[in-house]
Amino acid sequence: MTWLKEVIGTEKAIIAMCHFLPLPGDPYFDQEKGMEYVIEMARRDFLALQSGGVDAVLFSNEFSLPYLTDVKTETVAAMARIIGELMTDIKIPFGVNVLWDAKKSLDLAAATGAKFVREIFTGVYASDFGMWNTNVGETIRHQHRIGAKDVKLLFNIVPEAAKYMAEREIESIAKSTVFNNRPDALCVSGLTAGAETDSAILKRVKDTVPGTVVLANTGMRMENLEQQLSIADGAVVGTTFKHDGKFENHVDPARVKSFMDKVKAFRSQIVYS
Repeated sequence: MTWLKEVIGTEKAIIAMCHFLPLPGDPYFDQEKGMEYVIEMARRDFLALQSGGVDAVLFSNEFSLPYLTDVKTETVAAMARIIGELMTDIKIPFGVNVLWDAKKSLDLAAATGAKFVREIFTGVYASDFGMWNTNVGETIRHQHRIGAKDVKLLFNIVPEAAKYMAEREIESIAKSTVFNNRPDALCVSGLTAGAETDSAILKRVKDTVPGTVVLANTGMRMENLEQQLSIADGAVVGTTFKHDGKFENHVDPARVKSFMDKVKAFRSQIVYS
């Protein structure tokens, strides 16, 4: 049994993305509608996901485009306010992701009681955001300094819109990441949000680190969920749940329910040892 059962309540867990609209300080923040509108839309999307039967939610500043790797205080403050406003509605486990800043994600988790964090914790990349470096040793020490040692860490080892500065096989990345950092999960992604995770790469990672939770991080849809969940321990799902399956749209409750009905049917056929 993995920690998914203990923390989220099920194996083959579906962690749904709740994408926040642009926030104060972001280039596309709507100052006329203000934070009240951002909160209203976040609540609507969250309730659609929760009522549709997802297992957990990951709150993210997905529309803070273009992303920073050193996120400003106003972003974290705005995200904390949104989650605080939603707290009485939240009945399922949740995590947070402050793109793309691992320390700020942990700060937000500590402030809100999030159970997990997804981030880029390791590696040096050539990315759309410039050269992207990390300092996992400092990040983990920061986690313990702020009292967030029980927050589960989901390591994205195939960052979106980025590539390792040095050529490395995915098996090598997975093995060394697990050996050096003891992640709670490895996330395997496609190129961008909504882009399908390559099932062959997913399998190579899982075969390399069978004792570690491996999640399909992008692009799971109705037509590939059985194939991917037969390999992965669960998935992070965002774009699929939106109207017409488009990243920029809001959550469609009917799509959430149909997807989760199929997931639950798939899970019912699995015998866990």
